[in-house]
Amino acid sequence: MWDGTDESGSNSNRSEIGVRSRIAQAPRSRRRPVEPRRSSEPEPPRTRRARRTDKTMEKTAEFPKSRTQQARRRLEVVPPPEPRRSKPARKTVAPPRPKSASALAFLYGTRLLILGIGIGVIAGTSLSIFDPASRTTAEAPKTEQSPPAAPSTPTLQLELAQEIGGLKTQIQSAIAPQTQLTPGLMVVDADTGAYFDINGSNAIPAASTIKFPILVAFFQAVDEGKVRLDQPLTLKKEQIAAESGDLQDSQPGSQFPAIQVATKMIDISDNTATNMIIDLLGGKEAVNQRFQAWGLTNTVIQNALPDLQGTNTSSPRDMVTLLSAVNSGKLVSMRSHERMLTIMRKVVNNSLIPQGLGQGAVIAHKTGDIGMMLGDVGMIDLPNGKRYFMAAMVKRPHNDDRAGDAIRKMSELTYQYFNQQPEASSPSPTLSPQTNPTMSPPVNPQGAEPSNPSTIAQP
Repeated sequence: MWDGTDESGSNSNRSEIGVRSRIAQAPRSRRRPVEPRRSSEPEPPRTRRARRTDKTMEKTAEFPKSRTQQARRRLEVVPPPEPRRSKPARKTVAPPRPKSASALAFLYGTRLLILGIGIGVIAGTSLSIFDPASRTTAEAPKTEQSPPAAPSTPTLQLELAQEIGGLKTQIQSAIAPQTQLTPGLMVVDADTGAYFDINGSNAIPAASTIKFPILVAFFQAVDEGKVRLDQPLTLKKEQIAAESGDLQDSQPGSQFPAIQVATKMIDISDNTATNMIIDLLGGKEAVNQRFQAWGLTNTVIQNALPDLQGTNTSSPRDMVTLLSAVNSGKLVSMRSHERMLTIMRKVVNNSLIPQGLGQGAVIAHKTGDIGMMLGDVGMIDLPNGKRYFMAAMVKRPHNDDRAGDAIRKMSELTYQYFNQQPEASSPSPTLSPQTNPTMSPPVNPQGAEPSNPSTIAQP
């Protein structure tokens, strides 16, 4: 007899076995498939339609999750498609226009010309390098076109002849009692070179006698074209100096022509003017270089004027050497020579060498006066046509007046000696003394003794 219960049990077992086999064959997913509930109670008998529905539900419950997961994985792995970029539109290039035959000929001709020039330059350079004769020839035009170098200043040499021993002995005897003094003296005959000196090569504080070499340097710069006589000079505060001159009373920023400043430096011994001229010539280093080029071994500017400490030095021999060079035209032109003598003949202080000269003598000179030294340097012309150079520089105790007496005595003896000499047959080229008016008593800004009007005539 057919038992419906057994048949339904066997069918359920079969379906269970089929489901398990399908699960084993299906790909594994991360989640475990849901197992069907097992009930201890026997299931009621099902119809075919119910069985089919169960199988469909089992398949739906088994596979949808795994397929969904696979779809998600694909979405995660596959990147989104890149947006398509539109290609830039290509520019239409017009085809080159065909060149005419004449244009092509000109183009190729130009190229050949440039090529030929380049080859020629390379060949010429190579030949000039390897051929010394052609190199010398090429350099010759450059040497001809270069401006001529400025002539170098010759080193001054004092041409001396026989020593005047008698005059030297006479002067030494006259000043011997003044043991506190250290005299420096040199005298040279401008025509014959006869001379004598007493400590003439010793360096001595120069005081304002240093302004004579500065004046020569000024006119040499004028002859070189580096300075103009009418060139305006502006007074600076640091240039103002006391003790002598009137430019010290001017306000900084005031302007004066260069020739006026140089004149004040000599005739009234203006210290401020001297500092202005030194700066105009490039400073004390530049001026000292000129002195060294001239061969003046003892003439040096160490400090600006007034230099009361006596650091600026010179010697009687240096001063006489410079006087001789100016007289012979070795350093300045004849025009500058005339201007220099005109300025130096107007010196206000005539208390030293001029006091020992007789009537009709003319002197162009420069004095110097500080506490430790008194001096006078000059070129003297006598009525008999003789000319001589004299530099007297005496070291002394502070402001000792006996130094002035010694210089005046030396000047007197020297004048007497040369005034007795006959006129030279071939005098050196000099300026003839100007007509000498009656001299008025000179003003002495440095406090020296007044000059005697009867002993000298001023131009």
